[in-house]
Amino acid sequence: MAAVTLRLGILLLLPPLPAVKGVSGQSRAASATPQPSGPTAASVRDTPVRPAAPGLGVSSSPAPESPPPETPAPPAASPAAAAPEARAGPGPAPVTDVATLCVCDLSVAQCDVNCCCDPDCSAADFSLFTTCSVHIVTGDSQLCSQEAAIYSMDVAAHPPERIFKLVDQNNPSIFCIHATNYKQALSFIPPEMPTSQNFDSLLKQFEGVTFSAESDVLLNTESDAQNSSDANETARYEYGVPVQTADAFLRLPAPLVSSQCSDANPAGFLVNQAVKCSRMINVGNCNTIQALSMLFYTNFSILAVPKSSQMVNVTVQTITIQSLSGTRSLLNSSDVLLLPMYLDNQVCINVVLGVSYSITYTDAGEITAAAVSFVLGTINNTMLPIQQSFEITFTQLNTKPVPLSGNPGYGIGLPLRAGFRPPGFGIIQSSNTYGQLTILQSSSNQDCLAGEGVRTPVLFGYNTISGCKLRITASTECQLLANIILNVLKGQNFPEYVASFGNSQAQDVLDWVPITLIQSSEQGLCQIPVSFEIEVKWSKYGSLVNPQAKIVNVSATVITTLLAQTNFGSERTIQIASSVTFIDVSTPAEPGYKAQPTIDAKLPFDFFFPFV
Repeated sequence: MAAVTLRLGILLLLPPLPAVKGVSGQSRAASATPQPSGPTAASVRDTPVRPAAPGLGVSSSPAPESPPPETPAPPAASPAAAAPEARAGPGPAPVTDVATLCVCDLSVAQCDVNCCCDPDCSAADFSLFTTCSVHIVTGDSQLCSQEAAIYSMDVAAHPPERIFKLVDQNNPSIFCIHATNYKQALSFIPPEMPTSQNFDSLLKQFEGVTFSAESDVLLNTESDAQNSSDANETARYEYGVPVQTADAFLRLPAPLVSSQCSDANPAGFLVNQAVKCSRMINVGNCNTIQALSMLFYTNFSILAVPKSSQMVNVTVQTITIQSLSGTRSLLNSSDVLLLPMYLDNQVCINVVLGVSYSITYTDAGEITAAAVSFVLGTINNTMLPIQQSFEITFTQLNTKPVPLSGNPGYGIGLPLRAGFRPPGFGIIQSSNTYGQLTILQSSSNQDCLAGEGVRTPVLFGYNTISGCKLRITASTECQLLANIILNVLKGQNFPEYVASFGNSQAQDVLDWVPITLIQSSEQGLCQIPVSFEIEVKWSKYGSLVNPQAKIVNVSATVITTLLAQTNFGSERTIQIASSVTFIDVSTPAEPGYKAQPTIDAKLPFDFFFPFV
């Protein structure tokens, strides 16, 4: 039976002790011969009682010629002092090493902003932080003694530095767990049950596994030696400081009070942003509105460091053209300047609908490069107000950041990581979120053919449903229509694998779950796909204190309907739907019981004599 020890603080109140007789047989009651107390009190020996001196309340005895050395008696242990000794002993080992646990580390081989526990951050990176996004990481709160990792920033230092402390916290509850002999009860049971066939492989796979990076968390917060002056120390960007340009600062339009775009929003250093806002414009005057032109987002230079003369030009990386129906195509060349132009048919072309900045910086807080990607579209009066999207990302120099969706388990609202696996190779994953596991995005016109190619990523934990309408006639070819609808539901490149964890590496093929595609295989009938259902099963994995979300199964089902050629009529509209459902299949952690001990009692042969 699993044993759990609870420590209880008990205070015993004892009555006064009775009079104790000495060796000589005389009673040494306090009322007869009061004994001195305090630090100056000498030890009392058993001597004959003599009359007390006038005015004195203690008995006296003749002083010996050479008093022997006195040995002070050890102080009596009080019940309160004896309680800690009774509780002394080693407690249960922590399930999670809090010093290596970092839930804000979401970038591989790259320092995350304000993540003070990120092992990829150096002392120079910490000097750019303003605060710690995670201040304290604790272990199991039910234990009587637990470790806690405390992170903070010393902003008064020059330069600012990180402060890390590993302390022990005591649980004041009298029902805290002091010792346990069934550590499996503190973790969720993995979905795969051990058997005689897979026991050896599971033992090798899970032996000594911990949710931490290979490198230890930086415990030494000493910064590198810096010989620069105070003036040079301030000549760098810090987190949240607006990125300066030659005339003002880098502007990233964003909605403020309402959904309307405000062009006065500054872009902060190391602050990744992705926003959407709308503009109410006059299509006839589109060529005179600055916010719709490429020049408004490229005709300036960024200061490499604040208040310096070193400039960094903004280069155009890619240009994507969006048609009036919503389809997009990438231009082969980005060295062209396309300005808004109003046509006679009340249509304006080359209107900026999306802007994406990519800023490259060094660990010293200096900007080295700036690039921008545009989405230019065609609008008319029926599309007012227009919607624009703006994004800015910061990438450290000489790093290749891979977007993660958690560390290690998936985080709520983060996209599912997916990819392909060629024969004999690892997982090939796209760095673009929209190039992974996506579903059909609903549009305002609900036209399936017009919305082809418009996708939205599947976010972990979010059950999603979307759809569109398709008009068919009697002259429509069934097989061609089925292929078109299937491409609309699945997308152009539907992935084959999904990462089990948010930080699964591409080379670890066992950390990726294959997508099971279920599709009807009847022949000779006109079957049209009408629904595409993605079902994601996940479970809680690891410690109960900090359970991690792990995907264990992914299935995609294509539901078809039978359309007879005689039922088409002149025109018919069918509804196409796509959905994503997340199901928690975690096995709850249940207490385990060991076998009851057997009593091996051996009695003598004459134990029942004389009855037997």
